[in-house]
Amino acid sequence: MIASIYIDASQDLKTEREPCLELHFPVTGKCMPADHGYGLYAAFIHLIPELRQETRLSILTISGFRDRQGKIFLTEQSHFKMRVPISKIPLIYQLAGKQVSVGVHQIQIGIPEISVIRPAEIVRARIVTIKGYTEPKSFQLSAQRQLDNLGIKGEVSVSVDREGNPIRKTIKVKQYTIVGFTTEVSGLNEEDSLNLQQCGLGGKRKMGAGYFLPYVRS
Repeated sequence: MIASIYIDASQDLKTEREPCLELHFPVTGKCMPADHGYGLYAAFIHLIPELRQETRLSILTISGFRDRQGKIFLTEQSHFKMRVPISKIPLIYQLAGKQVSVGVHQIQIGIPEISVIRPAEIVRARIVTIKGYTEPKSFQLSAQRQLDNLGIKGEVSVSVDREGNPIRKTIKVKQYTIVGFTTEVSGLNEEDSLNLQQCGLGGKRKMGAGYFLPYVRS
């Protein structure tokens, strides 16, 4: 039993240190709910139950044309992204070629492209959620603490719209609505940028939150 526990712990430690790669899955279909992070993750779990145990899995939800009435229409460029440790790619690759249901909507998943994560001095996440922090000021301070605890040197800021208002976003999980904010981290060196993009910030990272991408301010 002791030997078994030691082996399992060693495997966990190896996975924690292992670099992540990004998989870019094309999708085809008609339309989707604009807020589909929970539904998409639930569909993946139905196909691959082992994904529940993958603590370093991050999912960026499907891109499409928003109708501003709660839906997105899929285009030829529609896709979702996943970041996962290298050793877990065969597990994730099981999604390729599958048809899944997200509520009443059907999508066909294509063969993914696999790429390395690129560092950038500024990265941005469409939404970051931190439980208990739904106001911009306290959220920013909490996100900065998380960044500091990861040993990453950078400055957290909440993005604002053209009127200067914080960009507030939500994720619906069953009957609950979870509040978050569009978030930038700037002043990153290459190592810290890669670490942040692999680790993310906040919760619900399997539902589209905390997924940072390189960003160029206009």
